Amino acid sequence: MPERKRVLVTGLSGVVGTAMRAELERRYEVSSLSRHGVEGFPDDRNFRGDIADLEAILPAFEGQHTVVHLAADRSFLARWESALHNNFIGTYNVFEAARRSGVKRVVAGSSTVAVGGYFFDEPYRYVLSGEFARVRRPYPLVPGDIVPRPLGYYGVSKAYGEALGSFYKDFHGLSAIHIRIGFTISTDDPTFSAAALATWLSHRDTAQVFVKAIDAPESLRYGVLTATSDNYWKVFSLDAARRLVGFAPQDGAGETFTPRPEPERDRTDYKQHVSDTVDETPDMDMARTLNEMFPGL
Repeated sequence: MPERKRVLVTGLSGVVGTAMRAELERRYEVSSLSRHGVEGFPDDRNFRGDIADLEAILPAFEGQHTVVHLAADRSFLARWESALHNNFIGTYNVFEAARRSGVKRVVAGSSTVAVGGYFFDEPYRYVLSGEFARVRRPYPLVPGDIVPRPLGYYGVSKAYGEALGSFYKDFHGLSAIHIRIGFTISTDDPTFSAAALATWLSHRDTAQVFVKAIDAPESLRYGVLTATSDNYWKVFSLDAARRLVGFAPQDGAGETFTPRPEPERDRTDYKQHVSDTVDETPDMDMARTLNEMFPGL
């Protein structure tokens, strides 16, 4: 039996990590890096540390072939202080630790929010707000590797991560593949909002695209792609994902939704919302605008 590839995952206990954990463990020797540890891992593969502390996380990277980087404040309304600590500094530290430790590839969880500014354009604004009667199909899809147009500091942090991966590829020889993840939901049920219906990435499609990125040929030194399931109301083209890693989604959300609250776990997982503050700031204005235009985003 060939030796299994060693893969370190940051943020494995989050929604995306949980969705694909079983498939990753089936294929690879998986280690975890998180603030508090992950249930069910042996101590020698259950690393603890804050990704904003480079020296503290370095031991987790030793001997790893690939790093899957998911850890972040994942609120698209993240406050600047949290985004700076968790998403900007943390992402730099992950790439730098990978470089120092001889890791071959980083598969980084980017986000459709890195290009979420396109949501304001027609017809996408009507799709995401559920005004389907105003949409004529077929409509052109947003290219999966289009230049960033981020929403909020979270989106900016993901665009920064994509640029950082390009830098580490050019100057340090590190392969970097950035997956603009759609809406992976703990319940795997996107029918609670139009925005979820359009951007849903099912659990098995989540696992598939990350596995394909981990196992992509060594000749793929850098790539940016968008991954959603093959949804009826999808906004993004999947051509880049198909071309770069051979992504072939197995699932697709349907045509209708029933408005209801976002799943509880998705609202209470590690997020530090702008709306947690009491100050009236431009960020609060942005949050109100987005919540009004795209309920359930």
